[in-house]
Amino acid sequence: MALPALIVLAGALAAIEYHDHRKSVQRQRHRRPDGPAGLALAPSQWLPGQRRVVPKPGAVLACHVFGVVEHTGIWLGENAIAELHGSGLVRAVSVNRFLARRSGATVFCLCDHQHQPLASESVAQRAAAALFTYRDYHLTRNNCHRFVWHCLSGEDRAITSFAALNRLLAPHFGDHLYWDPVCLDQAVCGSVRSD
Repeated sequence: MALPALIVLAGALAAIEYHDHRKSVQRQRHRRPDGPAGLALAPSQWLPGQRRVVPKPGAVLACHVFGVVEHTGIWLGENAIAELHGSGLVRAVSVNRFLARRSGATVFCLCDHQHQPLASESVAQRAAAALFTYRDYHLTRNNCHRFVWHCLSGEDRAITSFAALNRLLAPHFGDHLYWDPVCLDQAVCGSVRSD
């Protein structure tokens, strides 16, 4: 009987520590972090953050898939995301379709410490040029992260996980990475800036 209580207590303490860490990172975010570029704030369904951002064409987007893995794509603009589907087809989908049959209800955008999307028009153009092409899809060797990295860098390289993608993104952008929740309607989001 004592072991289940200890497990519950350990889980509660871990949740409190996780919450406190995220709050601390958010409070300190206005200052550029010290040290080498890296992942500062991962996407979180439970604690996504208060500030929502409007993505720019060429921004990297992500959502959760059943709490186990993340799915990534490239924002093309006008409610269109370029993604590599499990069938191997590179397609443009709406935000709703990007989230369809996945556990997450939030799309996240890769941003800097000032909530500005890390984006490039050339990345959007590379992603758009790949639409309606096929790739030999494989969950770990030729997945959505590999497609996103190819759009960003032009390099075709196996990327086995979202964590591995983040390890490449930080030095690519030379900045600390923050995954902020997306807002697609500036009027609804209030003071969100898209520039």
